[in-house]
Amino acid sequence: MIGRDDFLTMNRQQLAESMRRGHAIDAHALDDSAYRGISLGLPRWAERLSWKTFQKTFHRDPATGVLRGWNVRVEQRGLDAPSTALVRRGAPFTFGHYVVTDLPTRTPRGIQRGLLIDYTPGGGLTSRVRDPLIAVNEGNVDLLLGWSYVDLGLVRLPTPSYFLLEREGPIAYVPRD
Repeated sequence: MIGRDDFLTMNRQQLAESMRRGHAIDAHALDDSAYRGISLGLPRWAERLSWKTFQKTFHRDPATGVLRGWNVRVEQRGLDAPSTALVRRGAPFTFGHYVVTDLPTRTPRGIQRGLLIDYTPGGGLTSRVRDPLIAVNEGNVDLLLGWSYVDLGLVRLPTPSYFLLEREGPIAYVPRD
């Protein structure tokens, strides 16, 4: 079984190969769960300007059946500390809302299994960002690996940004749409 620590020292080429070798994800296995995110592949200076850890959520909308989610800004307390949401206006600080879909038939870098996080619903600058997401270990959704690219229609621009998701438990907060 491959674990979190195996990914912390990988370079971008190794992370890309891990994405290609990744496993399918049963989307229903993600319903109403929260994951601690760990940024991978970025230079340290970029991490210092943004964050190393974050939380990514998955919520099955009971009215539509759509799997959607959002990112949560968290206190930067290290890789082993549980995620503690930063609060803004009395609620967890959420951003980057998305829907989760099947992978398109054509993806950058030959990723063939997994799901796609599509930030179109969030609007703004991030609406063109797409994150293919794979299961690291076959049949297990406790550890997921993702990568970001920008979809400009005919052109897909790769980014150096990878991330690891470790299941933390059920979601604690669902923001209003």
